[in-house]
Amino acid sequence: MSGTFVHARDIERETLDWGGLGWISRPSSTGAGRLTVLDVTLEPGHGHDFHKHPEQEEVIVVQSGEIEQWLEDERSTLGPGEAVFIGAGTVHASFNTGQETARLTVALGPCVGDGGYALGDVSGEDPWSSLRAGT
Repeated sequence: MSGTFVHARDIERETLDWGGLGWISRPSSTGAGRLTVLDVTLEPGHGHDFHKHPEQEEVIVVQSGEIEQWLEDERSTLGPGEAVFIGAGTVHASFNTGQETARLTVALGPCVGDGGYALGDVSGEDPWSSLRAGT
């Protein structure tokens, strides 16, 4: 059998200025090779600004709260039970525009490196730096 149980106490958590990450599965914790899974929180008024994962596809599922989800230059409001699929190299961003903490389940694949995750920040580049102006 190949696999492992992941209990709440096993999840490595990081606090960031926009919310938090809980690493449910990645190569360094579970030996995963094809799937990195995270428990993500976005605090009200904050978000994970425009970025891309050059070699990874991603699915974001909203568990609670509400987010403004960007996929390139298109946006949609997503609530509990709703999701977005993001192709490899596609610029995207998630912002909590609600009044409560948003909780997301995020899966990326395949894994990249021991951390399972590779990110390219494009939030300071045009057109991404001006897409949310006035919102």
